[in-house]
Amino acid sequence: MFRAERGWSQERLALESGLNRTYLSAVERSEQNISIDNIARLAAALGIEAWTLLKAAA
Repeated sequence: MFRAERGWSQERLALESGLNRTYLSAVERSEQNISIDNIARLAAALGIEAWTLLKAAA
């Protein structure tokens, strides 16, 4: 959602967050759980508060 709103590819988000692209893909498809630390990394890369990502998932 937030990635798509920015027009970012998974590869761009992976680069910005320091996470693996295939890991991000699995998280987006709900095939992989994500740690709080990685939520914080994604939020920092997207320039948003981490709780925003948690709220969007609910």
